[in-house]
Amino acid sequence: MNTTKNEELRAAVERAMEGRTGAAVVADVVTGEILAAHEIDLAAHRLLRPGSTVKPFVLMALLESGKLNARQRLVCRRPLRIGGVRMDCAHPTSVVDLNAEEAIAYSCNSYFAAVATRLSSAELVEALRRAGLDSPSGLVMDEARGHIEMPRDLVMLQLEALGDRGIEVTALELLGAYRNLALEKRRGANAEEIGAAVFAGLEQSVAYGMAHATDVEGMKIAGKTGTAASRESARTHGFFVGYAPAEKPEIVVAIYLERGNGGDAAGVARGVFAAAAKNRRAR
Repeated sequence: MNTTKNEELRAAVERAMEGRTGAAVVADVVTGEILAAHEIDLAAHRLLRPGSTVKPFVLMALLESGKLNARQRLVCRRPLRIGGVRMDCAHPTSVVDLNAEEAIAYSCNSYFAAVATRLSSAELVEALRRAGLDSPSGLVMDEARGHIEMPRDLVMLQLEALGDRGIEVTALELLGAYRNLALEKRRGANAEEIGAAVFAGLEQSVAYGMAHATDVEGMKIAGKTGTAASRESARTHGFFVGYAPAEKPEIVVAIYLERGNGGDAAGVARGVFAAAAKNRRAR
């Protein structure tokens, strides 16, 4: 991007985050260059539960290991309690059964809690580590390092697969993990059956699912929301992480809101992607 367009993107990030506590980062998918940022130190150093933003990496591990057929449909069961934690799905009650793509789009906790049990604790941890969720992104100097616990039992495995316990990451680590997904997309990984459900699910999340607040006319976006409670209180924070254009990604965006949920973060991201879409039309 040229200097003028970078300035427009930076202005869009500041407008989107006005009056909000949190962080926002936009990076070039190919080079990794940070194009715009709000509270970059916060994004690089605060460790947080990532919520449902980890689900694509759990799904990829299940598909790659052959432990899940992407076309298999599972019933969404409500209410959902895992141990003593209430984890009811937030998607519409009219969605009663889902395949892998739809489970990502609607961020179905019931689906992921069920299929995660097909992984061992070591396999889950390896999947999250392979995504880069406990290693610095390399996008800035002196980043904090995420923490991934080895689940001690089935309950903790399910909660960790939902990003609600046993894992803490920085917003920059999430940005780096989704940048790697975007690079795979650019290499044509979506042509493979294994990756197809993950990439399609991220696109449908914005098109009609839980990240629909991000949707921008004229640009196909792929992304995922995440909501989790802090360690200190029941107050939730929200994430959105995604990339665009979905067909051949150029930018990757991470939004963290200290108070709120993933849907709120998706709404903030919309302003950033709208500016990027305007820049593309002006080329």
